[in-house]
Amino acid sequence: MTGSENSNAPILIGECYCRTIRFEVADAFSYAMNCHCSNCRRTTGSAFKPFAGIAQDRLRIVRGGEHRLIFGDDTTHDAHCGRCGSLLYSRVREGQWVHVAMGTLVDAPSIRPSAHIFVASKAPWHEITDDLPQYRGHIGDG
Repeated sequence: MTGSENSNAPILIGECYCRTIRFEVADAFSYAMNCHCSNCRRTTGSAFKPFAGIAQDRLRIVRGGEHRLIFGDDTTHDAHCGRCGSLLYSRVREGQWVHVAMGTLVDAPSIRPSAHIFVASKAPWHEITDDLPQYRGHIGDG
């Protein structure tokens, strides 16, 4: 059983900076990583984006969904708050999964990032100082 199949998982609350948009997500994430790609750096304004992946049907917008600003299409996109700009999640893997921006979670998830990905394009001013594995691109890219 993967984490996203756990129907008894606690529900976590997430929200944007201005609290216009609120969502619920099961604390049943299948994986979590720190992404250093240039797109994640630009969309978050930080050195990397810590994210946790879960099946898209395990995330539910409970307030302010009409204020989401979607960059992409119906299948894959980044969802931001249209008022404050916070990145909430990215819909990925042919629309079947979401990568929840871990910084939007009000409640602490049980999962922690297990690797750094896309370090080949990391910010030159940022030094990775932990012992997590590092991959040039996706996991398996060395």
